[in-house]
Order: sequence, then C-alpha cells, then structure tokens
Amino acid sequence: MDPVVARMVLVQVAGALVHRRGKQVHRDWWVHPVLRTRNQRGEYHALVQELRLDALLFHQYFRMPPDHFDELLGKVGPVITVVADTRFRSAIGPADIFFNAFYVRYLATGDSLHTIGFSYRVGTSSVCRIVREVASAIWTALVEEEMSVPTRADWSTMAEQFEWRWNFPNCIGAIDGKHVVIQAPVNSGSLYHNYKGTFSLVLLAIVDADYLFRVVDVGGYGRTSDSGSLLNSAFGEALRDGTLDLPPARVISGAEQRGPLPHVFVGDEAFPLMTHLLRPFPGQHHTLEKRVFNYRLSRARLVVECAFGILASRWRMYRRVIGTRPVVAEVCVRATCVLHNFLERKKLQGRRHRLEPNIEPSTDPEALRDAPRMGSNNATRLTIQMQEAYCAFFNEEGAVPPWQPRA
Repeated sequence: MDPVVARMVLVQVAGALVHRRGKQVHRDWWVHPVLRTRNQRGEYHALVQELRLDALLFHQYFRMPPDHFDELLGKVGPVITVVADTRFRSAIGPADIFFNAFYVRYLATGDSLHTIGFSYRVGTSSVCRIVREVASAIWTALVEEEMSVPTRADWSTMAEQFEWRWNFPNCIGAIDGKHVVIQAPVNSGSLYHNYKGTFSLVLLAIVDADYLFRVVDVGGYGRTSDSGSLLNSAFGEALRDGTLDLPPARVISGAEQRGPLPHVFVGDEAFPLMTHLLRPFPGQHHTLEKRVFNYRLSRARLVVECAFGILASRWRMYRRVIGTRPVVAEVCVRATCVLHNFLERKKLQGRRHRLEPNIEPSTDPEALRDAPRMGSNNATRLTIQMQEAYCAFFNEEGAVPPWQPRA
C-alpha cells in the first residue's frame, strides 16, 4: 500500500476512535452482569415464588389474589407481542413480561421505572417498553368484557340498580372527573397545570351503582374544568347529540301525575344542567325542599367518589407523580380502570345475591326531546322544570323517612 494512503487510513481510524470516545458509546458488556442473574436473583424468581405460598402476602404485593392474577395472565399474555431471542441475549417473553409483574407491581406501588428495573434486574429501556406494551395489552384484552359500550338494556339495568340501592329512580350513572398527577411534560406550558398547582391529566368517568366504571375518557388537560372535559369528550358529544341509546322517559311508579321523566346522569355543581344530566341547586342558602333534593342527588353521586377512592387505594400509582410521558400515562390510567372492573366483578360474584327491585317500569312511547346545545352556566326552561320535578318527587312521593328530614 502506498505510504501516503496508509497514513490517511490511520488518521481516519484514529479520528473515529477519538470521536467515539467523546460520545462515550463504548460498551464493556452487551448485557450487564447484574442483568444476567435475573433468573437466579431477580425479584420474581427470588421473592414472588415464595409469596405464592401465602395468599395474603401475594395480595399485598400485587393487590389481587393469586387465582385472579393467573386468570389475568391468561387473558393478557396472548395479546403481548412476542420478542424473539438473539445470539447475544435471550428475550423477555410474554410470560416474563407480565408474570414478572413489572407493570402490575408498578401500578401497585407507583415506584419509578428505574426502581422496578433494579428489583427485577431488567434494563430501564426494557421496563419502559414493557409498561407501554402491557398497559395496551390489558386494555385490549379486557375492554370488551369489562367495559363495553352500554346498550339501552344496560342503561335500564343500571337505572334499576340505582333505584334499588340508592333510592334514585331513572338514574343511569354518576359522573365526575379526577386529576391524575403527572410530571410536567416538556414544552407544555400551562396546558397540564391545574387549579391545585400540580400538573395532571383528567380522568372523566361514568360509574354505576356497583362502583364499576362504565365509560371513561382520559387525556383531558389539567387546566380544563370538569365541565370543559365533558364538553370536549366523545361521551359529552354523544350526550348532546342524543346518540347514547338511552332509555326513553319513564313514568315513575307512584308519581304518575308528574308524567314521564328522562333518565339522567348525576354530577356535582361543576357540570352543566342538561336534559340527561342533573346537578344540585347551586349556592348554600336553600329551602328545606332544595336541601333534600341536593342530599338525595349527592347520595347517589357518592358512588363515583367511592370508585375513585377504591381505584387510588388499590393502585398506589395515583398517590404519586407519574413520571412518564402523557401518552403512556393515559394508557396506564385506562388499564387501571379496566382492571378495577375485572377485580370488582369478582368480588360482586362472590358476595352479592341479586334481588329484584320492587318497581314496575313503565315507559312512555314519546321521550322528551333533547335540549339544544348550551354553555356550562346556562340551562333551558325544560331542564329547569325537570330539576324541579325531581325535587318535588323527592320531597313527596319519593320521600324516604325517617332519615331524609335530617338531611
């Protein structure tokens, strides 16, 4: 080789080595020695197998019994993408991804992804991928069974349960929003900054009488109010357009003189008064009749607050700041909601013997027409009359002595 050409090659190689060292891309291991001992010293192989011998400890660790965990694995495992092994390292298969409980343990504790990775001896990048994939897989595997779109028959069943358990006829769900605290996204400005001084996503949920989530909408900006989240959600648009397939207006048994009343969702003062959305009378100084109405409505609306409380108590992720991107946080929130339904239905099947409600449903062939679109602080005359009709019912035919007068 010509000496000049050889010298040029040496200079280029030396420059490449210097450039590479400057970027610190040199790796001593393809797989770190700590990660190679996953099957011997990882938390799954060293601890979880022992926890299976004690159902109570297993429940405290994963927030669910072993049999429910195994059933969940059987539903979600086939949905997770299979990663092939390579010549340099073995892949984490579907059983490892879920059964090692990276994601479930992350939801149960709210620990950082780095902490979960160190516990199970998995690289941080792998943990990030696992969290994203398993969250999507849980939603895909369970949503049709645990949170399918309610039909007219489902809405009617929910109304029967609310009347039987909470003495509120024609109620088809309680609505509320929950701020899920997240780490401030990069270059997001004040979009996610809420009135509490934190950064959050909004979880808007419809809950039935058994504390189950029937409709959820996740991803609203933290700066948005509950009314604004409803307005911008697909559920709110369907509610305004009348495409939810709700049951027609019904004559309440014992109050035939009031005519057919529409089926309604119940919410707090943050929501607008609409044809199918009922809220309390605003303010503090009311007559006894309005105080009774507010109490009865708040009593039925309490189920959504309890559902949020159960959700945050079971999945401690909600008690910490979620340190992922908003897109990943949204998927995680949806996964916890569908997991909540999966576990709560198991509890209901074990303890509840359903009793038939003592009502005779009668429907009117002509339902009330939908009110036109309105702002959050406006209400049509029809919706005000509907609110007053429910108020009169709770104070007369629908009164529940002896505890109601003490409200």
